[in-house]
Amino acid sequence: MRVAFVGKGGSGKTTLSALFSRHLARAGVPVVAIDGDINQHLAHALGLDEEERLAAPPLSSRTGEIKDYLRGTNPRIPSRDAMVKTTPPGRGSRLLRLLGDDEIHSRHVQVVGGVPLMATGAFDESDLGVACYHSKLGAVELYLNHLVDEPGEYAVVDMTAGADAFASGLFTRFDLTFVVVEPTRKSLSVLRQYRDHAAEFGIPVAVVGNKVTGADDLDFLRQHVGEDLHAHCELSSFVRAQEQGRGPGTLEPHNIRALDRMRAAVDARPKDWTVFQQHAVDFHLRNASAWADNATGLPLADQVDPAFRHGPAALAACA
Repeated sequence: MRVAFVGKGGSGKTTLSALFSRHLARAGVPVVAIDGDINQHLAHALGLDEEERLAAPPLSSRTGEIKDYLRGTNPRIPSRDAMVKTTPPGRGSRLLRLLGDDEIHSRHVQVVGGVPLMATGAFDESDLGVACYHSKLGAVELYLNHLVDEPGEYAVVDMTAGADAFASGLFTRFDLTFVVVEPTRKSLSVLRQYRDHAAEFGIPVAVVGNKVTGADDLDFLRQHVGEDLHAHCELSSFVRAQEQGRGPGTLEPHNIRALDRMRAAVDARPKDWTVFQQHAVDFHLRNASAWADNATGLPLADQVDPAFRHGPAALAACA
């Protein structure tokens, strides 16, 4: 299952991405966490020292090589230059198994705090004024487009803050998107944006309240969020201690139960590979028309393989 965490900047979405990923890892299930936020703080939220950097290279540093690997022998994609972030898989493409024995996982995964992690890569000085962060997120979109995840496997992505998460088709790559909401009016306004954008494309959204300090906060969230409020986390002294580098501890029982409810919400989602592939095709055609045909000089609609059926059967055939 693919899970995204989104929300207003400062809402705690990175913290909850880390807590949820660690919760799954400690349960012994396969999980990959992906840092898709421009600030790239997920590794530190998982326990990497603030002075350390990940040893594994970021996905965006090898986008060309990733394209070469994923396009495989697909005759509709003649070269890496012809492949854009929305290019959907087809017959001949290489598909990925979560934490499989392939060059993407072997090169880009590093275990941090017990969680296999991949990073998109930071927005650096050379990008200023000439690129947007979504150009780096293209590697994540390609990864998720070609991933075949089985029941009981989890890819957890910490997304960019605010409505910017909807600036590419990446938001359609998930089985469930958790919107992290503080009990404030500003946080609720971001939630309304998410709900409106997600509803337009039939993307399922669940709300997680965060930094709840008492009954008044919880009543506020219930009043304004309604039945979409799947869980809420109380302000955590454990999380604060971790952020201050004060060593080990244990997450509060209520917050552990909230993580259990979140996992149950994810597991209850049906997997529809047909809809997943159709979203990929729709956004590829949108991008082809808007910019990608001009950028590549090719009619990228020709990359869509109408006979391809995504999912476990396609992965078995690929293997």
